[in-house]
Amino acid sequence: MKLFISILIPLVVAGIAGFFTSAGVNGWYAVANKPSFNPPNWLFAPVWTALYLLMGIALYLVWKSETTNTVKQTALILFGIQLAFNFFWSFIFFYAKQPGWAFVEIIAMWIAILFTIIWFGKISSTAAWLLVPYIFWVSFASLLNFYIWKHN
Repeated sequence: MKLFISILIPLVVAGIAGFFTSAGVNGWYAVANKPSFNPPNWLFAPVWTALYLLMGIALYLVWKSETTNTVKQTALILFGIQLAFNFFWSFIFFYAKQPGWAFVEIIAMWIAILFTIIWFGKISSTAAWLLVPYIFWVSFASLLNFYIWKHN
């Protein structure tokens, strides 16, 4: 049950964020000036789905761990913070059409992900490594966000 809940949490957040994302993707983002290295739109959904699944598995490994409650609680709080940043980025960038503020927010998200990886690593190295593709993708997304902000 913990595995199911752990995977469900990021997927529900993704589903709700997807509502805000779809409005922007089919609106202003479709005509925005994007860099030559911008992936095709169809690639984002499978990549994000895989990343949310990895996040859920990492969350499960930390949740089921036998570490002290204080360490586990801190890790879970950090996970929640980075997931909240993840959600609000979609809202700010796509729905509110504010790539400048979204860039500020994605940098905060990147920092929160880094702290989450570090803290997860104190509990489970596997859990920490499962978040590495996520921070790499958010690094790439940060570049895209910056470019779109500066060129639109």
